[in-house]
Amino acid sequence: MKPAELNRLKRTAVEAAEAAGRALMKNFGKKLKIKEKPGAGLVSNADLEAEEKAVRILTRAYPDFGFLTEESPPKLTSSPGRWIIDPLDGTNNFIHGFPMFCVSIVAEFHGNLEVGVIYHPVFKDLYLGVRGKGATLNGKKLRVSSTATLKNSLLTTGFTYRKQEWLHTEMLAIEKLSSKSRAVRRPGSAALDLAYTARGVFDGFWEQQLNPWDVAAGVLILREAGGRVTDFKGREFQLDHLQLLASNGSIHNQMLGELHASGHPAQ
Repeated sequence: MKPAELNRLKRTAVEAAEAAGRALMKNFGKKLKIKEKPGAGLVSNADLEAEEKAVRILTRAYPDFGFLTEESPPKLTSSPGRWIIDPLDGTNNFIHGFPMFCVSIVAEFHGNLEVGVIYHPVFKDLYLGVRGKGATLNGKKLRVSSTATLKNSLLTTGFTYRKQEWLHTEMLAIEKLSSKSRAVRRPGSAALDLAYTARGVFDGFWEQQLNPWDVAAGVLILREAGGRVTDFKGREFQLDHLQLLASNGSIHNQMLGELHASGHPAQ
């Protein structure tokens, strides 16, 4: 992709993410209209408004691109370009007033994740990754941590909404990895978990049953910050994989070993 077109993609993705972030902050702490999606968590009027703001900007700039978004049916086109959007990752946090939520947007072209943006509007933190060009936080270069051992690591994870099926297995994995690391945190936003791993706050992250809009931007940003992303078998992560293990690279195989030892089945 030519530099001029890449820069246009970046500007558009950032503009859309910031517009969605403003819509979220307008509604944060306010009374919301909330619905439950069977087996998939909650959705509020804030999610829908943020998505509408982002989609309007992206469509105006790239009317031929397709869309894969959390709150609307996919838009399929003949274009090789597609936007993958989560207008509010961390809806449960948002509804309860816990400030770990964000907007996640990726530009995909010919199957490659080209530009990824995660915007954490509470702190006005803008994470940006560009394929082959690195990753930044508010314009400053991002790099994963240098932690070399699991015992010195701070990890993060999340739980699937399919609790009856998976909660016992997930708790066993937390027990195993908690005993071998310094600590495990559970902030509740997969996109921010990946962003905070990219910036070196967390050393590793694992979760399953995630959707492409949850992780696409974070995967690109983490890779561009020098991290490693696989499934629970150690295969390079793809958006259709149901399991994600992300790390600074140095502790990746150690985490894989502990997940297997916990009885977490690879899918």
